[in-house]
Amino acid sequence: MALSRIRMPEVARRGELVEVGILIQHPMETGFRRGQNGERVPRNAIHSFRCRYNGVDVFRATLSTGIAANPTLRFFFVAAESGDVEFWWLDDDEVEGTARARLNVT
Repeated sequence: MALSRIRMPEVARRGELVEVGILIQHPMETGFRRGQNGERVPRNAIHSFRCRYNGVDVFRATLSTGIAANPTLRFFFVAAESGDVEFWWLDDDEVEGTARARLNVT
């Protein structure tokens, strides 16, 4: 599982737009780069990303190798009620990553 850093407020007012930023530590290898021994480094990039808020998808993305290493994603959703914000991603090696944050709505 890759490490991640989530940036979002802990508290929001009901109906307010919540800005979410997540940085995922991942090499995002394209498969075109060559290593020190001259052989190609195998392709391994995150290709699927999903964010769920209280069990409902609020953001989905299909990523490509055009995204740099350690991708950063930024998006918004509307705060409805207090709950968990869950992040999930999958790379070419079928390795899944997850992260979670809590949003309290007043």
